[in-house]
Amino acid sequence: MTIENTEQEIIEEFEMFDDWMQKYEHIIELGKSLPLIDEKSKTDDKLIKGCQSRVWLHSELKDNKVIYTADSDAIITKGMVALMVRVLSNHTPDEIINSKLNFVEKIGLTQHLSPTRSNGLVSMIKQMKLDALAFKQKNQ
Repeated sequence: MTIENTEQEIIEEFEMFDDWMQKYEHIIELGKSLPLIDEKSKTDDKLIKGCQSRVWLHSELKDNKVIYTADSDAIITKGMVALMVRVLSNHTPDEIINSKLNFVEKIGLTQHLSPTRSNGLVSMIKQMKLDALAFKQKNQ
């Protein structure tokens, strides 16, 4: 499945909800299904800088696909990183680097997050793309 297909799936999921309380509940539920980072990877160097909450992100390259695992100490943030892992994990570095991630805007996430959470989301995306770029450069 392409990144764009997964984004479309998420857009359709969010269209089922009438209000933002239901959407937040869905984000929290997504956080519960997040592929969790190994406890030994919950180190300071894995913390995403720019997030108000503590968010750990681990990435590895397997068969030229980036696999992300993550965790957070805040339930909404955990759901947000779960969305990003769902969209970007299991794709090539090039696919991740070139992804537009239009779903964030289309589901209304940017308008309904506090400024600090919005900055955190930008930091997550930036870190995931930087990790993909690092893998791409290693393989050249």
